[in-house]
Amino acid sequence: MRVAIAYEAGRPPVVEDLPVPDIGPRDVLVRIAASGICHTDLNVLEGRSALPLPIALGHEGCGTVEEVGPQVRRVRPGDRVLASVVPACGTCWQCVNGMSQQCELNPLVKAAVRFELADGRRAAAVCGCGTFAEAMVVHEASVVPVRTDLADEQLALLGCGVTTGLGAALNTAAVTPGSSVAVVGCGGVGQSVVQGARIAGAAMIIAVDPMPGRREAGRRAGATHTVDPAAGDPVVQVRELTGGRGADYAFEAVGRPELMVAAFDMARAHGTVTLVGMPPPGSALTLPAMQAVFSGKRLAGSVLGGAQILRDFPRFIRLAESGRLDLGSMVSRRIKLDEVAHGLDLVARAEGVRTVIV
Repeated sequence: MRVAIAYEAGRPPVVEDLPVPDIGPRDVLVRIAASGICHTDLNVLEGRSALPLPIALGHEGCGTVEEVGPQVRRVRPGDRVLASVVPACGTCWQCVNGMSQQCELNPLVKAAVRFELADGRRAAAVCGCGTFAEAMVVHEASVVPVRTDLADEQLALLGCGVTTGLGAALNTAAVTPGSSVAVVGCGGVGQSVVQGARIAGAAMIIAVDPMPGRREAGRRAGATHTVDPAAGDPVVQVRELTGGRGADYAFEAVGRPELMVAAFDMARAHGTVTLVGMPPPGSALTLPAMQAVFSGKRLAGSVLGGAQILRDFPRFIRLAESGRLDLGSMVSRRIKLDEVAHGLDLVARAEGVRTVIV
């Protein structure tokens, strides 16, 4: 099967034919229909992640089950499935206590070596998936069977970016009706935060991004106001829009510590600050200790938007089917697998919201 492998940091991935990986007792072979290109894959390709190279890229995809291992119970051949950036076994302590985004299988799944490369080396797959391929072999805990007529290119986005942003607003922060929200960074994840805030009933949603196209996309997604950081201090601009108080909820969806501090400063006293973006390994976040204590602000990290995938994938699909969640507007470009290097370059240039391999 053809699969995109990142061999060296800073060099384009190589799409090559590799043997289909062996299917273990709890593994599933999925024929990939569509895969979104996430900024995390760019970080891996450029060496800004803790994942070792070589590695099979891609983690945001959907497809159809072709074969299952003898112990698989969650899916069967012919099922349409959505892959997840984190597994959910459903039986470990984390899963049964409502924290499946911290499933105890996660380290095992991500470390599983799947591919025998032509040069004799072996490779794992990003998040245990590897969706930049014609097919993938994954642990059954990493897929959820779905029944929907949503287009493949839209459904795939729920596997990571949309669920991460939407869940951050609905699950982690629990945005309330009538509230004010500031979103720093309006790529695919940030646009999903905007949509989540709109669905939750926020009265003011401020999209903060240096790219005009992404600010406009934020407007279409539900933002009531936009802020261009080049036009002045974005913290000052957000405070001016919120009567000098700051936003009830502030989200950072880029993964840069200085923007996390800005999001903290944008939130009002006793407001909620949610960190959604993926920071580089080894980076540190520093906040003024006195302000952090006496402002009463709540600071929360958000893994996959706090989503419980067995519950939330079907829930978010229903939102999309009802028209309340607009997935179609997030698909900026459709490309083929052989064009994956170009797709990653579009992400690097911050062009569009989501490029999807179909």
